[in-house]
Amino acid sequence: MSPAAIIFPYAKYAGSSASVTKGHEWRTAANSCAYLLPHLEPSMRVLDVGCGPGTISCDLAANYLPRGHVTGVDASVDCVEKAAENAQQRGIENISFTTGDIFNLPFPDNTFDVVHEHQVLQHIYDPAAAIEEMRRVAKPGGLVACRESIMDGFLWYPLTPDKKEWWDLYVQVVKSHGANPGTGRMLHVFARQAGFSRDAMTSSSSAWCYCDEKERKYWGDHWADRMLTSAFRRDAVSRGFCTNEDMDRYARLWREWGAQDEGSFILVHAEILCRVDKS
Repeated sequence: MSPAAIIFPYAKYAGSSASVTKGHEWRTAANSCAYLLPHLEPSMRVLDVGCGPGTISCDLAANYLPRGHVTGVDASVDCVEKAAENAQQRGIENISFTTGDIFNLPFPDNTFDVVHEHQVLQHIYDPAAAIEEMRRVAKPGGLVACRESIMDGFLWYPLTPDKKEWWDLYVQVVKSHGANPGTGRMLHVFARQAGFSRDAMTSSSSAWCYCDEKERKYWGDHWADRMLTSAFRRDAVSRGFCTNEDMDRYARLWREWGAQDEGSFILVHAEILCRVDKS
């Protein structure tokens, strides 16, 4: 089995395909890690684990860490290259990117003031081990920050039988790769397993909301493209979970939803900040 398959089973059907990366590029520090921002100081060193195309990493470096540095790490070479390109285009110098394994991060102990991840744990087979490794590379007194969508709590309007059918397929594919769509509900449990005391944790929640015309079209087109062009389609069809005709129908479903004036989609996230104590 390839290292990428071991690190991120989800990468086989998401990873760095263009349709997936396009969706990740929408993410910013403000819309994806607002719970962390009040705790940042200008000269901190931050590690962004599973950085994808680097939009969150770049925002942190450019807008919140003027005298600090951000290191982005991802299992995908394509994502790392895209992230470096994004940073260069924005003229951001206090940032770097590298490939790496979330279970064996390529950094010494006690390196970073903050170790951050966004929507990575729900796609891997051992979230507690990943948090433990994040804790290893964080400095004493530093923070481990995790934000995970509660994927089994997607909230649509209107919720039709076709959408429920699509969602059941999505969960089936996720689980077939050893991942857990309910990881967000259990962040505090995984953090305890990783060695954090309950007193060291601060839990919160927030949501993405796609309701206005522009947001709805973006989200609908994003998922329609994933049904047509990403590895998710090939994987779901090759495993016999659905047919190509089903995937075409799901793509139409998403575009139709995106064009509905009354349509809305809310994606709830759980968040946790863990203070590192290595005494």
